[in-house]
Amino acid sequence: MYDRLVRMKFVLITKDSEMESEAREGFHPSDTFNCFSDWETGLNACEGADLVFLDLLATLDEPHKISGYEKFAQAKMSHPTASKIPLVLVTPPDDYELDFMAGWPDFVFANIRRPVTFKHFRRASTWV
Repeated sequence: MYDRLVRMKFVLITKDSEMESEAREGFHPSDTFNCFSDWETGLNACEGADLVFLDLLATLDEPHKISGYEKFAQAKMSHPTASKIPLVLVTPPDDYELDFMAGWPDFVFANIRRPVTFKHFRRASTWV
C-alpha cells in the first residue's frame, strides 16, 4: 500500500464553461486543478504542472484562423516553465473548419476529441 497520496497538478486553458465543469469533476479531489480562459495567464501558472490541457478554440484570435494557435505554440515552446510540460490538445469539433493546421514534432503529447467529458480528464490524469 502507498502511505502517501501522489498529488498532481493540471492546468486547463479553455473558454468553454462546460469543459471546465467536466474537468473539475474528472480530476481527483486531492489534485490541483486550475482553469484559465487566457492562454498567456495559463502558461505563466504552469509551475509544477504535470499536464497542460489546451482547448485549441481558446487560442484563436479570429474564428477559423489558426494564427492564434501558432502564437500560443511559439509562446509555449519558448516559455521557461511551460515548455517542459506535456500538452494535451482538445481539438475543435469535426465540423469546425480551420484555414490550415500547423504542427511541430513532439509538440502535442496527446489529442482529445470533442465532446469532452469528465472521463476524458480522469483517464488523461493517469498518463503521467
